[in-house]
Amino acid sequence: MNSLFSPFHRNCRTIYSPHYKGGAGGGSDYKIIEQTIIGKAGPLRCEDGAVATDDFVAVVDGSTNKSSIRMHPDMSNGQYCMTLVKEHISRVPADTDCATFCQSVTRVVRAVYERAGTDMNLLTATPTERMAASTAVYSRARQEVWLVGDCQCMIDGVLYDNPKPYEEMIAEMRSAYIRLQLSQGRRVEDFQEHDAGRDFILPVLIDSCRWQNQTFAVIDGFDIPLDRVRVIDVSGARQLVLATDGYPELLPTLADSEAALARQLADDPLCIYRHKATKGMMRGRLSFDDRCYIRMVAEGASQL
Repeated sequence: MNSLFSPFHRNCRTIYSPHYKGGAGGGSDYKIIEQTIIGKAGPLRCEDGAVATDDFVAVVDGSTNKSSIRMHPDMSNGQYCMTLVKEHISRVPADTDCATFCQSVTRVVRAVYERAGTDMNLLTATPTERMAASTAVYSRARQEVWLVGDCQCMIDGVLYDNPKPYEEMIAEMRSAYIRLQLSQGRRVEDFQEHDAGRDFILPVLIDSCRWQNQTFAVIDGFDIPLDRVRVIDVSGARQLVLATDGYPELLPTLADSEAALARQLADDPLCIYRHKATKGMMRGRLSFDDRCYIRMVAEGASQL
């Protein structure tokens, strides 16, 4: 099939409906029945993407840029890194295992730095200067899902994630700061114009990046610690969902996941109560983050 989800359709509810055949080695044959990619600020600036080939299906989440270095003239670093990862997944051999994938995708990103003449000593010392992405990859041959970074998946209704170890604590700091400000008369709308809570946590958020590819994994052109990559056996599974972390409550169907997100944004657009985050939904945006979702079902399984 070798088909990529078009980057020009990131805001569509239905992007493409390939009849994805997976399941080598006695596993299930899968069909992609739902998928979407929606940018929080529209399609052109979206840093989430997806790819489906005969051998792999993946969602990719480019990381929000914190760097002073721009690696591509027309894309943010997160969007560019997402694109590099997508393109690499579309080319890797079918029998590639998780360790080999992590090594090869790291070489792809590192080669971009080297071609651009980027100061590698700076990138080594300051991880926030690197471009980065996370991904959830389904391998047909291996009958596995690989979580490299903080994407998520749901296998037969069971959620698997791989969160950054410090993000929950940092989100709690932002929540406490904003809730205090609200109690003193500030309005929700004030923080949707300018997120002072994000400003408050930004030094801590940046400092936590020094543990990148040490205590948590990410694709950034530096060696990925395999013990921080989550590998899930999906042999015999009836339904697989892959998603980025733009869905704070991942559910077995796209409609249910979208409905849960809509409730979250209506009740708590700043993301400071039930689902705390390091950023909220700004004025004029569609959500607090970009989001991408793919659902596959085994041949003969219910699509409900």
